Amino acid sequence: MATIDMNRTTTIALPGAVSAEIWQKAQESSAVMSLARKMTLPGLGVTIPIITGDPEAGWVGETEKKPVKRGTLKTKQMTPYTLAVIVPFSNQFRRDLPALYDALVSRLPGALAKKFDATVFGGAAPGSNFDTLAACTAQEIGTDAYGGLVAADADIAAHDGILNGWVLAPQGKAQLLTAVDGNKRPLFINSVAEGAVPMILGAPVKQSKGAYKAGSPNVVGVAGDWTQAVYGTVEGVQISVSDQATLTDGGSTINLFEQNMFAVRAEIECGFRCDTSVFNRLTKA
Repeated sequence: MATIDMNRTTTIALPGAVSAEIWQKAQESSAVMSLARKMTLPGLGVTIPIITGDPEAGWVGETEKKPVKRGTLKTKQMTPYTLAVIVPFSNQFRRDLPALYDALVSRLPGALAKKFDATVFGGAAPGSNFDTLAACTAQEIGTDAYGGLVAADADIAAHDGILNGWVLAPQGKAQLLTAVDGNKRPLFINSVAEGAVPMILGAPVKQSKGAYKAGSPNVVGVAGDWTQAVYGTVEGVQISVSDQATLTDGGSTINLFEQNMFAVRAEIECGFRCDTSVFNRLTKA
């Protein structure tokens, strides 16, 4: 991961359309952000309710009292955490601003979205008020893909959820494409030309590289009730630039001034909370 010693830092005043496009593409690239509910997050965080049970209606006769029932809730504190990335460029990009804007739009959203998804799907949480799905119930799909997917649906239903969205890593998609019935016909695609898994058991499918986590077994996807998940952001992507800094990129050092380069730092403040009982991980040994 890159670190930076900023000797001189300024702020790039991005055109509104460019800044909005970066943030929009980050949301589109993130499977979590496209499936979970969105909220505006105050800088100091906020307490949000998580619905754990609905009120139950009842039949009554004429003149009888109507039942009074309450749903059940639990609250969680959502705290904004900073997610950042630094990208070095040659000075030619700054000379030609349209090229710089194009590079920012094409490179930054994917980096931010991939890390956000990877964290939610089981990476190290940035703090105690950020939920991850690392400990969710696991369903093996390497041996019996269809059986594993149905088991995930059943487990989520058993916890009073409705499975309404799947997220597959590329490795998970490849696993499902190999699943066939007794006559060697593929289970999850209509034709080889399509080559996609648009829906599983009536719920839409998103793809994300962040949904893969190597281990024993490997995690290759996630299923869940996304009405019970919410992410929040304080504001859009913040951009800063420096041309007199020293970057440490892995084992190498980049001196921006010496190498006629500059670096752009992009960051967002965001948080994630969910009811982890209505999510399942999909694994493959």
